[in-house]
Amino acid sequence: MVPTDHLAAFLLTIYILIVIPGPSVLFTISRGVALGRRAALATVLGNTSGLVAQLLLVAVGLGAILARSETVYTVVKLVGAAYLVLLGIRSIRERKHLAGVLTSGTVAPRSLGRTIREGFVVGLTNPKGVLIFTAVLPQFIDHTRGHYTLQLLSLGLLCAVIALLSDSTWALASGSARAWLGRSPERLQRLSVGGGISLIALGCGLALTGRRN
Repeated sequence: MVPTDHLAAFLLTIYILIVIPGPSVLFTISRGVALGRRAALATVLGNTSGLVAQLLLVAVGLGAILARSETVYTVVKLVGAAYLVLLGIRSIRERKHLAGVLTSGTVAPRSLGRTIREGFVVGLTNPKGVLIFTAVLPQFIDHTRGHYTLQLLSLGLLCAVIALLSDSTWALASGSARAWLGRSPERLQRLSVGGGISLIALGCGLALTGRRN
């Protein structure tokens, strides 16, 4: 059951929030550039699964705890921040290996299951999802219709679909850039370092940034 009175405003709001690059988008792009479209799309699948898991947690009441408990919110935020820093360090350390993979034309020894799991963790701990589900979605729920949880789940699934489509576009675009990078191993190494530094900076910024009331 999807509330339709303000559906257009809801879709526009969610699209703007999702299309702005965040941890999930940056991670997807880095995977697409380094490992190709297949890995990037697997990352998107993991990210979206993590987003849906967030939605389910909110629906069963944990969203209220995150909204009210500074301690729980901080723990979730720090876990996500630490994971982004870890992925950034890994990206820098593996820069020569990834460049060698593109030069030789061989497939990187990374299973899709691992790629999906990494994407899931990033999606699950993405603070943007927590913000959307706990602060934005409730504004579009029609309390006169009842079925609060069902409305929340319906709107949340729409968010997941929009995120899936948006992130898949980023994944395909970043995967297409891989051929250009393959002509210059040094180019990929520099990009891997830059992407790793960006992820580390994003993680540190997330850890140090408080939330607004």
